[in-house]
Amino acid sequence: MRKFAVVGFPVKHSFSPAYFEDKFRKEAIADASYSAIEVADISDIKQVVKTHNLAGFNVTIPHKQTILPFLDSMSEAAKVIGAVNTVTVRDGKLHGDNTDYIGFRKSIRSLLRGGFQSALIFGTGGSSAAVKYALNQLGVLYSSVSRGKDGDYSYLDLDEETLRENSLLINTTPLGMSPKLDECVNIPYEFLTKRHLCIDLIYTPAETLFLQKASGQGARVKNGLEMLQIQADEAWKIWNS
Repeated sequence: MRKFAVVGFPVKHSFSPAYFEDKFRKEAIADASYSAIEVADISDIKQVVKTHNLAGFNVTIPHKQTILPFLDSMSEAAKVIGAVNTVTVRDGKLHGDNTDYIGFRKSIRSLLRGGFQSALIFGTGGSSAAVKYALNQLGVLYSSVSRGKDGDYSYLDLDEETLRENSLLINTTPLGMSPKLDECVNIPYEFLTKRHLCIDLIYTPAETLFLQKASGQGARVKNGLEMLQIQADEAWKIWNS
């Protein structure tokens, strides 16, 4: 039996175990299992792999970047992005990949036909880095927005002109994720219009407060479920390559 898992802290709300178990059932894959493993200290990851006899695992919040020093190798994309969400175990060695950028790129490509030339990315973590990599591939310019000093803008900088110039808005922060449903990025929503496309990488709930406020202004919205499904399938391809 090949064992796979998602590793993070916390992981009780992760969609991955149910998705993979359903995938295994539909595709009659009888030699694989998938579970959720909470790991508070990522420096323990090699012992976790050994204890659970993992053949591969996904990495989620907050370890997508902090896991890097504990990997034996990485794909070129993962090196450029600086974050890993998929790890393959071979002969005790850990090889890191990033499939988040593939999931994001494929999930929004058809929505960009209206000609979105510039984007604002809320957050500066590992998911944000994957989004930037995908936007580079799609030829979309971007700026990052952060509460700290890591962004091109702070949230206080955002005004009507900035939102008019950037019609693609992408939330990569955990604000609004279950169970904290009453949170969202602090932007001037009154300046959003039907020209805007708002993407939230969160998938639980299906419509975050960010998306609710955006759609209330006429903007098109999309959550992160399709991205998660695609990145999971891409991880499965890597584990079986």
